[in-house]
Amino acid sequence: MTTRRHRRLILTGSITGAVLVALDGTVLTIAQPTLQRDLHASFVEVQWTSTGYLIAVASLLVFAGRLGDRYGHQRLFALGILGFAATSAGIGLAPGIGWVTGLRVAQGICGALLQPATLGMLRATYPEDQLGMPIALRTSAIGLSAAAGPVLGGALVAHLGWRAVFFLTVLPALVTGVLALVVRVPDGRGPTVGVPAGGVPAVRVPAGGVPTARVPAGGVPAAAPAPRWVPATAAPDASLAARLDLLGACLLAVALLCLVHTLVALPESGWTAVTGAGAVTAVAAFGAFLRQERRTASPLVPLGFLGSPPVAAALAVLLSASAALFGALFVGTYFLQDVLALDPLQSALRVLPLAVMMVLSAPAAAVLQRRHGARRTTVTAMTLLPLGILLLSLLDRTSATPAIGAAFLLLGAGFGTVMVTATAVIVHQASADHAGVAGGLQQTAMNIGPTLGVALATMLMTLTAPTTAGERPSAGGLHGTAEAFTSAMGSTLPVLACVAALGALAARALPHRTKTTRAPQPPTTPCRGTAGSPLQ
Repeated sequence: MTTRRHRRLILTGSITGAVLVALDGTVLTIAQPTLQRDLHASFVEVQWTSTGYLIAVASLLVFAGRLGDRYGHQRLFALGILGFAATSAGIGLAPGIGWVTGLRVAQGICGALLQPATLGMLRATYPEDQLGMPIALRTSAIGLSAAAGPVLGGALVAHLGWRAVFFLTVLPALVTGVLALVVRVPDGRGPTVGVPAGGVPAVRVPAGGVPTARVPAGGVPAAAPAPRWVPATAAPDASLAARLDLLGACLLAVALLCLVHTLVALPESGWTAVTGAGAVTAVAAFGAFLRQERRTASPLVPLGFLGSPPVAAALAVLLSASAALFGALFVGTYFLQDVLALDPLQSALRVLPLAVMMVLSAPAAAVLQRRHGARRTTVTAMTLLPLGILLLSLLDRTSATPAIGAAFLLLGAGFGTVMVTATAVIVHQASADHAGVAGGLQQTAMNIGPTLGVALATMLMTLTAPTTAGERPSAGGLHGTAEAFTSAMGSTLPVLACVAALGALAARALPHRTKTTRAPQPPTTPCRGTAGSPLQ
């Protein structure tokens, strides 16, 4: 297979996986009010159909990225997307809200396997100076699915019910997963001796432990059975657990799980012994994780990479931007359907400018980043997000369609640009053998952010929405008149605009230039180059 066909196949698989996940999320947002009524669920129970997924996926993304680095991104991609198809079908057949939530958690596990692989495959396939446009195309495709998803999902909900939207992704996911298992794309890197990011040359080590150089095409093949790539400094008999840092993975999973659970529980119950214990446990687990990463010979997340100022700034930008956007979108969806009394399809059409601008802004962001650098492009884009949220906060029952569309247009233009520039910075900073971890960190920020935004929006809406008697509603639900909802929305959305503004400040630490200097990486992670292996 030629290099060009190889890259096209990888790009197609990466885009397909990202689109299916994005399509599932946008469709669920539109279907939530109908799902709540049909299953006689509470507001908080419906929120758990989203946050249950996010808890599962966020706690496993980084470890799944490491698994992709070790065993092949294509293999993890196939496993994740097939599981995603199975759980989507199960949700469509679920008899109650408990089943929906449980299957969404299982779907989150599959999403954790799938999502880092979509970026890991790109990083391992494209040279650094050619990564910008593939990432932009991937972001445009996500925006296109965000445009088609609500419209298609709204039509399905209006005519066939909410269950139909979950069957939407089953067949494409099954076909893509089967192709990923059947079609093996050869490793196109082809050097005779691998050199990891740390500069230590890797050699092929046969099962017997005697290192031999990798033989180029046309040369005399090595007689060693089942060879694998390892750094010259790594012991050939190192245990699998040490290479994967299972303890670090567990500590990070516990920290993220407790963090997300606390964020979700706060709007319902406030600060209680349970939520307080969750917050303390999250901090303690994260501290233990950092200590483990400093001590282990094969860290799950190299601290030199995570501590790089451009990487930390890019993660902060993605976290704040996604929190602000999805919090505003969560409130806006209920505003359109419950205050303006629009059906799901009509609501989707009002949100359409957001998705259209994501499609258009992504390739433009790649060009702007090359010309003006990541910092200037991202700071400019991050100013559009708070403007759009503030415009959304001014809406009421008399607002016309152009005003609604203008708010979502600004949100789409800002977020689509930020997605490309911040993701490109993270991927550029990672070496090919840490591509999965980089993708896992990027996806973690993109999953923690919406959880934070939705939890913050729910808590503020609950606390600030007065009832018809002038009392505050109890935690756990949004109710009252349309005027009460609009009043609470006017108080909640400016706070989310401030969250977006914090991301604009973090963006000032991004590099001026598009080409970035990679942070030093410890030469302790194995580099795989086994013939016939899944893509790295």
